[in-house]
Amino acid sequence: MPSVFLSPSLQEFNSYVGGGNEEYYMNLVADEMIPYLTASGITVVRNDIERNLRYAIDQSNAGNYGLHLALHSNAAPENLSGRLMGTDVYYYTTSTNGKRAAEIIANNFKEIYPYPERVRAVPTTQLVELRQTRAPAVLIEVAYHDNEEDAMWIRNNIQTIARNLSISVADYFGVPFVDPN
Repeated sequence: MPSVFLSPSLQEFNSYVGGGNEEYYMNLVADEMIPYLTASGITVVRNDIERNLRYAIDQSNAGNYGLHLALHSNAAPENLSGRLMGTDVYYYTTSTNGKRAAEIIANNFKEIYPYPERVRAVPTTQLVELRQTRAPAVLIEVAYHDNEEDAMWIRNNIQTIARNLSISVADYFGVPFVDPN
């Protein structure tokens, strides 16, 4: 049975324009993903929001997951704050399966994000959550929470984001997506 470790952001200090924070909204997305994934026959384990990132990585590495999916929203550097938009789907540079998962997620996400040309899969060696997990790992920056339009889009599309990401996870595992509704 395919299994995924969901790792929504633990960064409550990353405030959204208009209220709320990254941890809150990304955990809402994770909450909404679980029924879709479970209905599709995918076992789901998620991080503990009361713990830190090191614990989440260790928890993921303690299991035998087919995918580690980190859910985040982005913020621009201070000099560009509020001016950037888009979705980055990061994978570890040398991970073939991570790249495949990131490309599936990015391609599917283009169907729901208002500016599909701003959705991209990005290789990196810099993100610890991709570098230190045993399972193929992807970290999605859903949109920019310091950009008013992107932050509003996230707030208004939690269910749509969760469904789209769940379809991508099912695609990655090669199992039929099942909508529990």
